[in-house]
Amino acid sequence: MSAIRIDHIQIAAPERCEAAAREFYSGILGMVEIEKPGPLRARGGCWFQCGQHQLHIGVDKGFRPAKKAHPAFAVEKLEALRENLLRHNYQVIDDENLPGARRFYTEDPWGNRLEFLERRD
Repeated sequence: MSAIRIDHIQIAAPERCEAAAREFYSGILGMVEIEKPGPLRARGGCWFQCGQHQLHIGVDKGFRPAKKAHPAFAVEKLEALRENLLRHNYQVIDDENLPGARRFYTEDPWGNRLEFLERRD
C-alpha cells in the first residue's frame, strides 16, 4: 500500500453554504462546479474541479474556520486573481517568504485560510 496522489481536498463550511460557495469558488476563483454523487447530495455542500484535483465544500454543523491549516492553489495570473478578490472586498495578505514564488493568503466566505501562489521562472 502506498499513497500515490491527492484525490481531493475538503474544506468545512457552515450549513446553507452552497450559494456563497458557488459565488466564491466558481464566480470569483473560476473553478467549475461538478455534480456530487446522488447518495452524498443530502449532506449539503458542493464540489468543484481544480485542475486535476477536486475541492469539496463539506457542511459541518459545529463549523469553525481553519485559520492555520489550508490548501495552497497554484495559479496563473496571480495578480489578476489578487485584483479580482480585492474588487469583491476580500482581504489579501502578501507573503514573500517562499523562494521562487509569489503568493498571498485570503479567506473564503466563512473565514477558512486559503493560499494562492505562482512560481517564478
